[in-house]
Amino acid sequence: MAKRKKYPKLPNGYGSIRYLGKGRRNPFAVHPPVTEFDEEGRAVRPVALCYVDDWIKGFAVLTAYKAGNFVPGMEKDFTIGDRGTLSDLTTRILADYNRIREIEPEEKAPTFAEIYKKFYEWKYNSGKQYSQASMLSTQAAFKNCSTLHDRVFKDLRYNDLQAVINDCPLKHASLELIVSLFKQMYAYADIQEYVDRDYSAHVKINKPDDDESGIPFTDDDLAILWKHKSDPTIEFILIMCYSGYRISAYASMEVNLKEGYFKGGVKTRAGKNRVVPIHSAIFPLVNKRMARDGKLLVNSSEFRKDMYDILRICKIQKHTPHDCRHTFSYLCEKYGVNENDRKRMLGHSFGSDITNQVYGHRTLEDLKKEIEKICV
Repeated sequence: MAKRKKYPKLPNGYGSIRYLGKGRRNPFAVHPPVTEFDEEGRAVRPVALCYVDDWIKGFAVLTAYKAGNFVPGMEKDFTIGDRGTLSDLTTRILADYNRIREIEPEEKAPTFAEIYKKFYEWKYNSGKQYSQASMLSTQAAFKNCSTLHDRVFKDLRYNDLQAVINDCPLKHASLELIVSLFKQMYAYADIQEYVDRDYSAHVKINKPDDDESGIPFTDDDLAILWKHKSDPTIEFILIMCYSGYRISAYASMEVNLKEGYFKGGVKTRAGKNRVVPIHSAIFPLVNKRMARDGKLLVNSSEFRKDMYDILRICKIQKHTPHDCRHTFSYLCEKYGVNENDRKRMLGHSFGSDITNQVYGHRTLEDLKKEIEKICV
């Protein structure tokens, strides 16, 4: 079966010529440039200007349209010369193209910084509400790839993007923001037809995740905390120490008191929407907190400040909320919680262990038996 002929890619902002398939007298639909987008940012295809029997006639229509010379029905007068010569049509196309050059001098290709400015406006001022933290994260990611700011965006290649990640001395979390920005900018640039290919698709972070470092609370620290469990701040510190989620997960976590489990998680595929049983020791604290506040975490910034203050009052060395996650891991190890279940409850990947990654299935009751090994 003969392959369908491939045609040249049209310039950005030129419009499109869509092949509709065999069996049609005029199988090519000629569409003007996209000017509207839906709520998801996807292009809304305009109504066709006309339908033609040859791709080159469609190109002639779009060139006339861009030059301001298009008249509905004009395509019916287009003819292609004998033996494939295009003399008449070529003359028309060149005349219209020269007219385009007169009224639209060739624009300078936008730089990375200029595309970023357009993207930022498009994302954050399009009506959808984003948090201040999201906006600041995007701004920080842009600042951290300053070597690209003055480069022409369409001239960038994979190696240029990957070099930014490889050379950046910042922590893993900051590199994740840069990679995310690359992907979002290329998605926007594709919609707006600034690029022909997404060079961000294979950019990766070639160093281990460093946000897992931390110091767990000692047994003596935990004993002090349990003595003051009536304090709302200490209440939540203990909940985190005996459940092991990242602090950001608690803001939107599902708490099922009837069946006795938490469900939530952020960041990784293994960590999202994972189930962790509510340890019997913290069940009264969780119940009390949900009845009082309606959720486990109301404001993470305020909690951090309160946490540092209360630890100082209790004469416990400073710990971050992430240290509570390390405390949970430490307690699991100390009391002999099954290593695979420890990974499941912490949301850690099984890596190359395909058996547990694909075929490891544990019930809530299985996990409850394991987590209850932890003594208080």
